[in-house]
Amino acid sequence: MEGLYTAAGVRELDRIAIEEAGIPGYTLMRRAGAAVHRLVAARLPPGAPLLVLCGLGNNAGDGYVVARLARQAGRPVTVLTPADPQRLRGDARRAFEDAAAAGIVPVRYREGDALPPAGGVVDALLGTGLERPVTGAWRTLVEGVNALPVPRIAVDVPSGLDADRGTVLGIAFRAEATVTFIGRKLGLYTAQAADHTGRVHFDALGVPEAVRRRVTPVAWRMTAQEAAELLAPRPRTLHKGHAGHVLVIGGQPGMSGAARLAGEAAARVGAGLVSLAVHPAQAACAGAGRPELMVHAAADGALPEGLARRATVLAVGPGLGESDWARRLWDRVLSLPQPKVVDADALRLLAEAPRRREDWILTPHPGEAARLLGATAAEVQADRPAAVRALQARYGGVVVLKGPGTLVHDGHRLLLSDTGNPGMASGGMGDVLTGVIAGLLAQGIPPLEAAALGAWVHGAAADRAAQRRGERGLLAQDLMGPLQRLVNPGSVDTHTPASGGCE
Repeated sequence: MEGLYTAAGVRELDRIAIEEAGIPGYTLMRRAGAAVHRLVAARLPPGAPLLVLCGLGNNAGDGYVVARLARQAGRPVTVLTPADPQRLRGDARRAFEDAAAAGIVPVRYREGDALPPAGGVVDALLGTGLERPVTGAWRTLVEGVNALPVPRIAVDVPSGLDADRGTVLGIAFRAEATVTFIGRKLGLYTAQAADHTGRVHFDALGVPEAVRRRVTPVAWRMTAQEAAELLAPRPRTLHKGHAGHVLVIGGQPGMSGAARLAGEAAARVGAGLVSLAVHPAQAACAGAGRPELMVHAAADGALPEGLARRATVLAVGPGLGESDWARRLWDRVLSLPQPKVVDADALRLLAEAPRRREDWILTPHPGEAARLLGATAAEVQADRPAAVRALQARYGGVVVLKGPGTLVHDGHRLLLSDTGNPGMASGGMGDVLTGVIAGLLAQGIPPLEAAALGAWVHGAAADRAAQRRGERGLLAQDLMGPLQRLVNPGSVDTHTPASGGCE
């Protein structure tokens, strides 16, 4: 997995590279500027004027390197700065002086000034050290360049984006690409980051891997390589009993579709058997069009005893509701020893009577997380890493905090999945994730890995579906074919849409 660091962690990597690995700081700065300039050259037509925004820190030094290289390549360049460049120090001062020697004269920007013509913008204003909202001339400058219909590239971190949390501090630069250096910053991959980073490019700047091993990442990013390793080919002698039995518990009147989606998702990712325990009024039709799902009536909020014993994983919450029937089922689930995936209405019931246990995977979205923590959704989103840690500390097990840059925590390791797209903002997507995680867990994948892999596969399936269908109008059912392909690399799409059902 790819290590993710805090801004402080990357500063420590920078220090070790300079002081112990013997790489001069200005060498790193010149390498960073060259990496950004290569992207500028690839994104902008020859001769298109470049606007470089520079502040006062090392991030500005990178910007002056970009400006110098662009000028030397024959491109018209303007450096715009809200600060006095004479205040620059250290390597950034040297970069400024080298740019000046190449003919770069910074233009001082004051609030309300018109922006010069630009065919592209490079943001080297603020970097990773920002701790308070962007205000004054700095804010109006970011507002102005965000409105320009030109390519925008951020240096290391888009100005205004919190490098640790992914939140916007007042306003943030909107890049179509971000080039980040030495260590990947956690805040580039979660919360509001995706609206500001564009595609993230990573350049280690020649810093040896041995240096990065000196600082422990704060989190780890799931990639396609880890997904493939966790989805190793099955033994030729495998039978359905080896692949687990998922029991989905939910489906109150009017909500059988939620249980149905979770059940089909569990089957599509490889669970050997999938059963649904739903309200008696829904039992006749909850599995219509998908005969592989075994449907049972949970009369009076009780599970058929034999079914409860045979299941290897319980997925509780999709369409469960909060009625007396639902509460009796929830109490029964809590008495059972099998590992559990807990979502939706079951999380609401848990919030009413909090308890801690280690045999479950909780999958809240920010609103459900807020209810579990006695906070607001805004507070959860303001610091997603802290929120997922607080949830795990209070409730135990593994916690999956859904949303852009899904975070998964088991009390020891923090994993991140950044697959997915805005098309997932539609009903039933969370039910599919519940089924995916339960299906992977049933096949023997450990809970933390099953949760992180489930989030990655779920988002990647939505990305594939959106490429084919578009984001608007994407339905949870559209993920089923891509899910099967993703857990079977190299396969063809054999998915046939189901028909029937009732609400």
